[in-house]
Amino acid sequence: MDAYTRPDPERAALLTIDTQNDFTLPGAPAEVQGTMDAVPRMADLAEAFRAAEAPIVHVARLYRADGSNVDRCRKEAIEEGAEVVRPGTEGAELVEDLKPSPDVGLDADRLLAGEFQQVGPREWLLYKPRWSAFFRTDLDEFLTERGVNTVVVCGCNFPNCPRTTVYEASERDYRIVFVPDATSGTYGRGLSELSDIGVALMDTGDALDWIG
Repeated sequence: MDAYTRPDPERAALLTIDTQNDFTLPGAPAEVQGTMDAVPRMADLAEAFRAAEAPIVHVARLYRADGSNVDRCRKEAIEEGAEVVRPGTEGAELVEDLKPSPDVGLDADRLLAGEFQQVGPREWLLYKPRWSAFFRTDLDEFLTERGVNTVVVCGCNFPNCPRTTVYEASERDYRIVFVPDATSGTYGRGLSELSDIGVALMDTGDALDWIG
């Protein structure tokens, strides 16, 4: 880390990626192995950010039943009736351990319209239509308005959405912390490549000390 890449805990936001029931719960229709195991560490990060009164954005996917907003690799399955993170279903909801309170639920209409849904004093939900949390969303403007210069990324299935989010955060000159043990699907070469572009790799314990 140097003066340009060193993450700033005073100006950090937590991004949790796609940690929804259909991708997380054992036996769910699109379960990603390892996600459920990582949830307790994601929850610890979320609690630390709440205690620090720092922003949290839970980023989620939603697949309309007609497939109209679905990426090409899943479009045919959704059109043929696969019910994965369908708006209004329990499978689309954030896993319970990440919610700031048990009564939090996704407002699919608002999210699909591109709005941020506030679910806590400094906590929001955001829908993303593709891999990156920055793609066709107002996340960059949202973070900039709140003085954020550092993003902490964790969540579901590193090779796809968390990894792409990290790279697009780097393209926007954010300082970045990635938390491998709070993310499913991590692998050595991918983590080495993140380090090579100035991403700080922290296990959850180190990240908790850092944000604290």
